Amino acid sequence: MASPDQDTAAAPSPGPELLGTRLRLLLNHLDSDVAAVYEDLGLAGLRPRYAPVLRILSAQGPSSIQDLARATGVTHSAASQTVAQLVKEGLATIGPGSDGRRRIATLTAEAESLMPALDAEWQATAAAAAAFEAELPYPLSRLIGEALEALRRRPMRERIADAAPGLPRNPERAGGG
Repeated sequence: MASPDQDTAAAPSPGPELLGTRLRLLLNHLDSDVAAVYEDLGLAGLRPRYAPVLRILSAQGPSSIQDLARATGVTHSAASQTVAQLVKEGLATIGPGSDGRRRIATLTAEAESLMPALDAEWQATAAAAAAFEAELPYPLSRLIGEALEALRRRPMRERIADAAPGLPRNPERAGGG
């Protein structure tokens, strides 16, 4: 009997109304397979979202949360949360910057010891991702970049409001009464 994921994968592609759901499914497939590779390498517990931050800290040395966010293309909040998880896992430390306002992340010796395996996995994953994209009619990385840029120009919230001008609004959230 087919698993639920196989049933979903075999179904006709739904339209844009399930875009977020389908993107989460895709991300779940990608992340869970990378996490399985980490387990195969003896890196159990390492999460795929840690790798970019760990690699930047390894290559560039201690870095501010702001610099990590910029280098990984995520929000300051997302970078801060990832660093907090790295600290909790014993893979990074966090301390004040020279001006006292910025927080600086640094790899621990434990994290440094993981870097050869993580770097090898990163290279293999990059090659596998390129091969995966070659199977697609349009490079997914390019499509994601273009989608993010389109949402920067005009957020989905505005698009929804334009598509449904009669949609009831919460006056408290809209700045009203």
